[in-house]
Amino acid sequence: MKLPEKTNAMRILDSLGVTYNTRFYTDTDAVGGVDVAKVLGEDPEQVFKTLVTRSGGNINYVFMIPVNCELDLKKAAKAVGEKSISMINSKELLPLTGYIHGGCSPIGMKKQFRTVVDETAQLFDTIMFSGGKIGCQIEASPEDLRRAVPFEYADICV
Repeated sequence: MKLPEKTNAMRILDSLGVTYNTRFYTDTDAVGGVDVAKVLGEDPEQVFKTLVTRSGGNINYVFMIPVNCELDLKKAAKAVGEKSISMINSKELLPLTGYIHGGCSPIGMKKQFRTVVDETAQLFDTIMFSGGKIGCQIEASPEDLRRAVPFEYADICV
């Protein structure tokens, strides 16, 4: 059996000596985060999606929230000291981050943006997030994720 190719996110974690697990779900039509969690047999509160936003001042921010939650734009704006933020258009994601919708990892973006993780991540020994392509999830402790992506915790879900 051929092993799946390493993603940029995995190579970065390897270079930092971070312990992580990968989970692949290529033989399914799961697209949404809750569906992905279900296919992998994981708690949707422990599987995080990566969202990219923009402030009125044209500053980008990354937010990670459980797949069964919605980003509260007001709480998110407050967490980063902005008056307001909005989601970026899907077509902007690839040129801005190097990732496509559904495969956006917080690790290895073209530029490191300020990142905020929902505070519920602290409840788990490990969380799952995109490995950098559709069909690939990385499982790591929040503190190991922090070695690759500086972030802060905040209450950012609806």
